[in-house]
Formats: sequence, structure tokens, C-alpha cells
Amino acid sequence: MSSRSYSNLLDLVSGDAPNFSRMGKRLPRVMTVAGIISELDDETSNSVGSDAPSSVSQERVIIVGNQLPLRVHRRADDSGWNFSWDEDSLLLQLKDGLGEDIEVIYVGCLREEIDPDEQDDVSQTLLETFKCLPAFIPSDLFSKFYHGFCKQQLWPLFHYMLPLSPDLGGRFDRSLWQAYLSVNKIFADKVMEVISPDDDFVWVHDYHLMVLPTFLRKRFNRVKLGFFLHSPFPSSEIYRTLPVRDELLRALLNSDLIGFHTFDYARHFLSCCSRMLGLAYHSKRGYIGLDYYGRTVSIKILPVGIHMGQLQSVMNLSETVSKVAELRDQFRNQTVLLGVDDMDIFKGISLKLLAMEQLLIHHPDWRGKVVLVQIANPARGRGRDVQEVQSETYSTARRINVTFGRPGYVPVVLIDSPLQFYERIAYYVIAECCLVTAVRDGMNLIPYEYIISRQGNKELDETLQLSSLEPKKSMLVVSEFIGCSPSLSGAIRVNPWNIDAVAEAMDSALVMSESEKQLRHEKHYRYVSTHDVGYWAHSFLQDLGRTCRDHIRRRCWGIGFGLGFRVIALDPNFRKLSVEHIVSAYKRCKNRAILLDYDGTMTLPTSINKTPNPEAIGILNSLCRDPKNVAFLVSGRDQKTLSEWFSSCENLGIAAEHGYFMRSNCDAEWETCVPVADFDWKQIAEPVMKLYTETTDGSTVETKESALVWHYQYADPDFGSCQAKELLDHLESVLANEPVSVKSGQHIVEVKPQGVNKGLVAEHLLSTMRERGMLPDFVLCIGDDRSDEDMFEVITTAVSGPSLSPVAEVFACTVGQKPSKAKYYLEDTTEIVRMLQGLATASDLAAKNTSSQPSHDTSS
Repeated sequence: MSSRSYSNLLDLVSGDAPNFSRMGKRLPRVMTVAGIISELDDETSNSVGSDAPSSVSQERVIIVGNQLPLRVHRRADDSGWNFSWDEDSLLLQLKDGLGEDIEVIYVGCLREEIDPDEQDDVSQTLLETFKCLPAFIPSDLFSKFYHGFCKQQLWPLFHYMLPLSPDLGGRFDRSLWQAYLSVNKIFADKVMEVISPDDDFVWVHDYHLMVLPTFLRKRFNRVKLGFFLHSPFPSSEIYRTLPVRDELLRALLNSDLIGFHTFDYARHFLSCCSRMLGLAYHSKRGYIGLDYYGRTVSIKILPVGIHMGQLQSVMNLSETVSKVAELRDQFRNQTVLLGVDDMDIFKGISLKLLAMEQLLIHHPDWRGKVVLVQIANPARGRGRDVQEVQSETYSTARRINVTFGRPGYVPVVLIDSPLQFYERIAYYVIAECCLVTAVRDGMNLIPYEYIISRQGNKELDETLQLSSLEPKKSMLVVSEFIGCSPSLSGAIRVNPWNIDAVAEAMDSALVMSESEKQLRHEKHYRYVSTHDVGYWAHSFLQDLGRTCRDHIRRRCWGIGFGLGFRVIALDPNFRKLSVEHIVSAYKRCKNRAILLDYDGTMTLPTSINKTPNPEAIGILNSLCRDPKNVAFLVSGRDQKTLSEWFSSCENLGIAAEHGYFMRSNCDAEWETCVPVADFDWKQIAEPVMKLYTETTDGSTVETKESALVWHYQYADPDFGSCQAKELLDHLESVLANEPVSVKSGQHIVEVKPQGVNKGLVAEHLLSTMRERGMLPDFVLCIGDDRSDEDMFEVITTAVSGPSLSPVAEVFACTVGQKPSKAKYYLEDTTEIVRMLQGLATASDLAAKNTSSQPSHDTSS
């Protein structure tokens, strides 16, 4: 198969064979990785990756966004198109943080529709001039994708609007979802044209392309892929109303690094992963990670910044100085409050106007002195909700101006015509306070722009007749529901729905002392100037590199179909147990030791009925009948339950309560492995556990002879986990002087005597077999959770000791792909039972062959 990964973009457009001399690079060798098995959509595609790094000399980042950072204009003579960089685009601005030695390629759509006959020429021009690769989307498909699924489904839901009626966001439309998938697939194909999968970093931006990571991961299992969400991520109660919730979550988890502006958004995402996919996250040395099929998906929390250079260069323009002088004269002897918002339902413009009205009603001294200038940018979406916002905004502004206006004083100045950037900066410069009161917003950089503008420069200071030595000042009133709010500790934070509180905040901002305004401004300026867009981009890519550092040494498999596709990444020494391999070894060996966990290993952890089924009993009996085998069932359950469940398995050894009780067969007496003087500690631990049971709905306490266990499998996942951590800490504190150990496991917290663990059973079994002269040459140990790791450790370290035959084959096997001391894994209980059935069948066949052989009587 010929690779579609090229170093030279221009050759793709021209259709010529790649000419590598232009870029000074060699084409990386791309090969198929053994073991990659699944397809996503087209049957001709294969997962690819490289086993060794290629010799690309320059790092490259492919930045993928809905729109390319370009301005597009049709030439006046209709002879073609003019293109230029869009200096306002975040995707362009973030290059500042990447360094000059990093090559950047952009993939995205154009703002204008290009005729199919012109697309090839436009593609070549953009690649040659801008290193941009345009994705051409048919207009009807783009409308369904962007105005349909993105703006009608995702955008409202991510901003906490539930589709409770057709007017509110609209009902879920599967045809719009299909359009969303189709466009993401087109973007994936474009990335595949240019990517060198082992060397390039791919950075995908925003909710328009949330399933793109799945398409890319499916094709390139080791792709170094980051995703940043620029919108809010809603709480799980809101998000789980989305019919395709699991598909989007799993798609995002095919990234290596997922970025959010605030901890709130990341927390909601992690909660959704926990509640809907059962995934747990951990924090290690300041990094948050999700374990997902052997891969660690990192979570990045860092708000984006502004482009300082661009903003300051516009502030230096003569047009800006002239505009500031004009506004100074226009609002002479008046204090300006400024709002800059898009005209959409989430920006809270009408609530801000109502707060201004309340300010003038309750503080009449401000009438004639305070003006609210509201700049209303055109809405990005369309529909009835936008029209309603416009209508309400105009009517409210009109009412306030009629009520409180007078000759020479207009309390609300509404600007709904597009402004040049320098004009907006001029308004920032003359505003005493900036009001950003959106009801929900992903980040919102308006406060950052305002702070830098208020810092000013020499020309602006002279225009406003300010001393350059005088400290600058600014005031912010911001909604607590916007992404930039946590980083602006000196702002007055408000609930935008509380109109009276917003009005009082406006009054507080106006009457605050000059020194306080200066201190707040200095604090904000220090943060905003040091955490600019370059800092944000550099930090994100630095973390992406750290996250992807061990990609090259991982073994990867692709499994699943459609959007359920995911990659299993394993350490090279951790591999799937081959049934054929273990059965072959089983047949060769003479003395076999078998250790089996029960719950989660031979029965599904989610099953309510834990009683062993006839199939499991039959398998165990077949294994125990084989004279070459010594089999033990090792469980955390009590001996009474295990005795009843496995009464028909006469030769099965059973270890109950993690090895505290043990018997070698059905007729033997139960023995205790660890002498325990007393269980007085139960009188301390049990009341504590009961306290947490009363306050945690769905939790229970299990009392065993040797242990106490607090179960929270049926409690709320987040609350149960939180209570388990508290209980663990509480028990460790009150039992500090007792001879017990307190441990947490899969939905449990357990207290048991010190020294009791499943490793004791493994040691006992191996030593007993050696005493009988049955030196094991085959050891199988299977378990699914943390308590089984002690068994794995014992049998693994026994390889070099006297307990095993020098040629012994040891199979320590865990259930599922996760960090483990076991060398092997099987996917689930179904595969475990299938493997054990293979061993049982081999024993049955051996017994049958032995009994069918004729006996040779040598007596006379």
C-alpha cells in the first residue's frame, strides 16, 4: 500500500511525484503495525504507524480548525480570489508560542464558497503562499453541519440550554448528526494527505471537530493528537441528554491531551467520563490523567490569552489616537461603562441593560453622568432566538433612553454596526469600567483586551492628558459564568441573572477609590501580559509532547467499529494471553498449580447474581479431576458462601476472605493462615463504616469473620468515590495503632488483619506441592483487581526460586488492560471462561485417552 503521508504539500496539489529536495526532508517510512485489526468506515484504509522515528529534521504542527485563519475577497474584475492572513484569528496568533523552528500547517474551511472549477487552483495558491490546506465542503452539507448540528445542537447544549421544546435548540436530528460526521471525515482526509504520523503533532480546535480524533486515531494509532475545547463543557446532568453523548466522549478520548479553559469545564468532562463510561481519573505531580484502554489521556486546564503584539501595534496607530480624541470629546464630563458582546442569547446584553436601568433608578445621582456604551457584534448563528435578542435589546435601550435621556445625554449608546479593531480599542481606552455579563461563555477575551488597552502608551496618554508616571487604572464587572472569570481575581464578579446585584456592582466600580482601581489594574495587567496566547500555545504543545513521549515504545491495537473505535496501548512486555499458547503448555506439563479469583474473573462484576453457573462448575470439576492439577479458588468472600456455592467441586481448594481461611478440598477443615489475637478493632471500625453508610445512599457494610468491607458500587459514582476517600482517611486515623490494614479497591474500602492477602495462598500452594514432590512446571494465576496483585507478585518472583521447576511456565493474567504485575491479560470474563474451557477440554481428552488405552497384564 502506498502511503498518503507526504512532507511536501505542493506535490499533492500539483499531482506530481513528491520532490523532497524543496523542503530538505526525507519522506518518513510508514508501515503497518502488526496487530492492528479494525476498520472505521472505508475498507481500504489501514492503521499505520512507524516502529522507528523518521529522520525529519524540523518539527511540524498541523493545526485543524473549522475555519482557516485567512481573509478571502473576490477580485473586482471577477478574475479570481485575493487571500490574506486574518490577524484576528486565534489559530494564527498561537504561532507566537511555537518558535521559529516549528513548521505550521493549517487545515480548515474558507469563509467563502469556492466554485469546484477553482478549487484546485485555490488549493495550490494557499499551500504555496500560506501553508494552508482548505477543506471544501458543499454548501448544503456545511449548512447542516455548522448551522444545523453545531449551532442548533451542540452550541445551545454546551451553554446549558436543554431542548425542552422545538423552539429551544430544536429536537435532535440524526441527519444533522450524519452531516457532522461527514464533515469531520472530510477534515480527517485532508489531515491524512499531509501528516507524517510519527513526527507531526496535530492540534484540533473546538466543538466543530469533536469526532475528528477518532478518524485520525483509527488511521494512525500513534498519532500525537491534542484537542482544545473553546466552549464550556456542561455538567453531566445537561450533557447526558445528548443522544450521541457516548460517541462524542469516546471520540475526544482518542486524543492524547484534551484542553479546557477552566477547571469547571474539565471537572464536568471528567464527571461525564466517570458516570457514562465508568472511567476513573487520577492526579499525579500536578497532571490530571484518564486511563483509557492502556493509554493515559491527559487533561489540560489553561485559559487562552490575547496577542499582545497585535493589540499594542493597533494601539500605536494614528487612527486609534484620532478615534480616542474623538470619543474623549464626545463623552466629555461623562463616565463611560462599556459592554462588547456578540448579539446572541448567551451574552446577556438585555440583562446588562436592565441593570443599567436599575442603576439609574436607585442611584439618581448618576443620571446625566454615566453612559453605557454597548457594542453589539453581529451574531454568529441565526434563527428566531437571535431575532428575539435583537428585538429585546433595541426595545430596552429605547425605553431607558426615553425615560432617562435628555438633551446632550443618552444613557445607552447601542452600536450594532461592525467596528474596526482600532475603533473598539478606542472605546476600551476611554471606558472607566468594562461590563462582561454573559450568562454562559467559554472564555471571552474582552476583559483581557480592555486591561491592555487601559495600560495605554505615550501617544494615548498625551491625548487623554494623563501623566505617563501616573499608575494606570481599570475596573471590571464580570459574570461568574464566563471562562476568564477565575483568572481575574481583582474583578467584581456577579451573577448576571441578579439584576439588582449587577446594578450595585456597577455602582461599586464607579465609586471605588483611585488607589484601589490602580491596584486591581496592576494585578490584572501583570497576569494578562504574561499569560498571552503565545504562552498558552507553548504550554499546550509542551504538555502534548510530554504526554506522547512514550508513544514509540508502546504496542498498539485498534479495536471496535464506527465511533466505538479505540486504541489499546500496552507496554511491550504486557501482552494478550494466547489460548493456543497456554493450552499447548498445559498439555506438555506434569505438575500444574492453578489460582483463580472469582468475582470479576469468572463472573461479571456488573452481574447482580454472583452464584456460579453450571458451566463454571463443570470447568472447575474438569480441572480438579486431573491428577496433575492442584487448583485453588481465591476470593474475598466468606467461607460459608463459598462452601455452599462450590459444594459440588470436591477436589477444589478454596481460600476465603483473601486467604485468611483456607482448605485444600471439600472434606478438609478450614484453617487460618495468619494468627490473629483478637478482633477488638471491629468495634472501632464498624461504627465509622455505618456512619458513612447512613450518609451515602446505595452503600452497604459487609461483615466477615476476619474483615469489614464498605461497598459503594450502587452509590452515586462521584459521591461514592468522594466518601470512600474520606472513609479511608477516617479509618486510617482511628485504627492507626491497631494490627490491621485499610485498603481501597474496586468500589470497596476494606479493613482486615495485617499480613492477610492473596499472596499467602500462592505461597502456601507452591510450598505444599513441593513438599508432596510435585514441583510445579506450570503455574496459572488469574485475577482482576488490586487484591490479586499479591498473587501475581509471588508466582512471578518464584520463577528463580526452589518452589518451581527450572523449566516452569508461569502465566500471570489480569482481566482487562491496565497497569499490573501480571505479564498477560485477557479482555473480559468471557475470554477467561473460554480459555479455562480450553484447559478443561485438554484435561478431559487426556483422561479419556488414558482410560481407553488397553492394559497390559504381565502376571503369569
